[in-house]
Amino acid sequence: MPRVIYNTATTLNGFLADDQDSLSWLFVVRGAEEAESGFSGFLKGIGVLVMGSTTYEWILEHENLAEHPEKWPYDDIASFVLSSRRLPEIPGADVRFRRGGIDEMWSELTDAAGDRDIWLVGGGDLVGQFAEAGHLDEIRVSVAPVTLTSGKPLLPRRLESDRLTLESVKQAGQFAELVYTVRSAS
Repeated sequence: MPRVIYNTATTLNGFLADDQDSLSWLFVVRGAEEAESGFSGFLKGIGVLVMGSTTYEWILEHENLAEHPEKWPYDDIASFVLSSRRLPEIPGADVRFRRGGIDEMWSELTDAAGDRDIWLVGGGDLVGQFAEAGHLDEIRVSVAPVTLTSGKPLLPRRLESDRLTLESVKQAGQFAELVYTVRSAS
């Protein structure tokens, strides 16, 4: 059974993006290259990635995929986008649009992942849905030395310490990398 891993970066005060869904705060942090150095190894263990519509639209715009579909960064990974809206497709990319609950698509996700893991790219509400369904195994968060006055929260759900176990802490440049295992709600 694949593990479901939420791997993301956040501000010190727990925001994924600002109010305009911008990640500009992230790209100016010194040492980002060092923090990303292990990411290719992480991706080798991923068989499926899942994201919400806002994350997908950000990647479309940020990578200018309408004009350059070859820049889709996840060629060898089945990509699921959960949305109730119709979104633009990327020619040649294995992007599967789905709507509905996590349990409804759970077997499709695990079948597509095979013996590799499922990466929850974001956003926080999508991750919360996986947590509520009992399908969130690990949270890996890189905390940046940035604070925002408001924005998109890391995980807009209540997960208490009885469900989270700190597994590791590591410094990577200016980032603190935290890894927690997540226990399903009883």
